[in-house]
Amino acid sequence: MANAYSPSIAPRTSRSKLRGEMSLAGKRAASFNPKTFLTRAGEGRTTLQCQKHQTLFTQGDAATAVFYILEGHVKLTVISLQGKEAVVALLERGAFLGESCLAGQTVRTTTAIAVEDSTLVRIDKEVMIRLLHAEPTVSELFLTHLLSRNMRIQEDLVDHLFNPSEKRLARVLLLLAHLGEDGKPEAVIPKINQETLAEMIGTTRSRVSFFLNRFRKMGFVHYNDRLHVHRSLRTVVLDDCRPSYG
Repeated sequence: MANAYSPSIAPRTSRSKLRGEMSLAGKRAASFNPKTFLTRAGEGRTTLQCQKHQTLFTQGDAATAVFYILEGHVKLTVISLQGKEAVVALLERGAFLGESCLAGQTVRTTTAIAVEDSTLVRIDKEVMIRLLHAEPTVSELFLTHLLSRNMRIQEDLVDHLFNPSEKRLARVLLLLAHLGEDGKPEAVIPKINQETLAEMIGTTRSRVSFFLNRFRKMGFVHYNDRLHVHRSLRTVVLDDCRPSYG
């Protein structure tokens, strides 16, 4: 039986090559401090201190600016015409959001909400376009973000198509903890409630609770004030022989 597709967990040559190129780009930009540069006082750039659950923009708003996350996490959600909500991305420090306005998008197609107290820079569309033309390091940083985001979107899609919800949850936890091929043995993930996790993987909160309790009993995660994820959780994603409860 062929192995189930395990994006971002099972290494692939093409992905490794692209990430290697992105790593080189990162090294070339090592002397560039985005926090210092993007928060530099000037017209069209504003530093925002956002509280937990604060909305940055809403689906249907005018798209007039790009945001850059300095600290914290922001989730992007969409609501269907029938009123169903889904989380389409969870972004962390170093990520851009709202960048579709640079490609001619006039209204927001998602809602952006701070998952925790966060610090962002709001950059007017015109200013961001000038920066991309005038500052090669900003362009490189932005391009690296777009490539990473594109890979993640493709991997998420394949994950939803081929993997049961138990494996999807395990993968999301590993990604949030940054426990990839060379990850640490244990990491703490951001404070994200079970409802948000359920929206991210396309299941119910009760199923997420069931799987988390199962992972805890097997020693893959443990709780105190935060959720600690162990590297051993990778076995849920990589092992095709485990029973599915999705």
